[in-house]
Amino acid sequence: MAKNYYKKGSGKPKIFVLDTNVILHDHQAIRHFKDNDLVIPIAVVEELDKFKKGNDTLAYNARGFMREINALTDRREFGPEGIPLGEGLGTIRIVPNHPFPEELRDMFADDIQDHRILATAMWVRASNPDRFTALVSMDINLRLKAKAAGMPAQDYLTDKVEENVIIDSQKEVVTVDDVRDEIVQTLTYGQDNSVSWEAVTEREPRPNTLFRFKGSDGTVCARYDSLKKVIRLVRTREAYGIKPRNEEQKFALDACLNPKIPLVSLTGGAGTGKTLIALAAALEQEKDFDQIILTRPTVVLGGQDIGFLPGDQKSKMSPYVQPLMDNLDVIRRCFRPGSKQAIKIDEMLRSEKLLISPLAYIRGRSLGKVFMIVDEAQNLTPHEVKTIITRAGEGTKMVFTGDIFQIDQPYLDQWSNGLSHLGEKMSGQRLFQHVFLRKGERSELSDLAANLL
Repeated sequence: MAKNYYKKGSGKPKIFVLDTNVILHDHQAIRHFKDNDLVIPIAVVEELDKFKKGNDTLAYNARGFMREINALTDRREFGPEGIPLGEGLGTIRIVPNHPFPEELRDMFADDIQDHRILATAMWVRASNPDRFTALVSMDINLRLKAKAAGMPAQDYLTDKVEENVIIDSQKEVVTVDDVRDEIVQTLTYGQDNSVSWEAVTEREPRPNTLFRFKGSDGTVCARYDSLKKVIRLVRTREAYGIKPRNEEQKFALDACLNPKIPLVSLTGGAGTGKTLIALAAALEQEKDFDQIILTRPTVVLGGQDIGFLPGDQKSKMSPYVQPLMDNLDVIRRCFRPGSKQAIKIDEMLRSEKLLISPLAYIRGRSLGKVFMIVDEAQNLTPHEVKTIITRAGEGTKMVFTGDIFQIDQPYLDQWSNGLSHLGEKMSGQRLFQHVFLRKGERSELSDLAANLL
């Protein structure tokens, strides 16, 4: 969600000193600060130089920022006033590194880039006593150090999802207690298993709102169909040997099997069945798609590309695709060896009708009539999620799965990752359905560990 960093009537434009991670998250960040002025320490440029090679998003943003700065400075030099960013925007300048003030030099003994950036931000603040100056960083530790040194520090808020949105995303199902028995009867046994929304609520629900109706005869699950203006029963369905074990899984499988909902996000902790349900739904509908793609981002320690890992392509991919293969094995074990279904899975793997691959290996592809499952999507940036979805062609369905509280990407958190961004921006759209799976079903031991450890 975009934020206004500058409020009218507060006097002179503010000065924001940007940390490296802000640019690596969004190379267009310099255009999101209204008419405030921006300062880039030379230490940031040095760090960006280390990220410019590669095909991942960090490299893309590093190169994009350098191109932006190069275009702005064409035949011009940074002066003390900076270079204008454009109409309605402030200025930008790159400044040399500066040491900490004498009284703080013993506070940060290590000569690292973070400390150089912080020291330079403090110098900028001291050089402009009549203006508000703050360091903008997505690094919590650096912000804490800045505050300890008396330097105002802020998080980069563009693309950040509000905390209440995260909380609301875990309360997707509307529970209606003591519903009239005739509504439950109509949903369960009626001719088209639906009721008008007016019979249930005073205000029309948002598209694909999920309901849990509790009556004297039991509980039924339902979904609001905004096209027909009715609330429809969500049945307990089976897909390629996989049956839902709880209501959340029932909602998730229904969304993945619904051809009228081409974009689905499934979130929840480990063992809740997100990927398994999506894959089972894809196999159940394989005749409707030219290819099923099961993929996940590769997050390598140190930000290195997968090409740095030893071995050939197959051995490099193995650590990333193994969790996906585990889900496929669960489905395969639902059928006896040599059964029609087991043979079909092996045949689809051989012909690549079912393709399991790290995300890095399918970038740039056209995605027409494809069922695509993006696992561990919490490790994607909002830009990456947008790039994937905008490549969807006619007849394509996409399911993003992940746990926003288990992020391995060092430049993302539960508020700024692509999966959270997707849920916020697409919420209420007819073509989108989100389901939060709360209950673990992997095993009793797994569920106990998730709750207690």
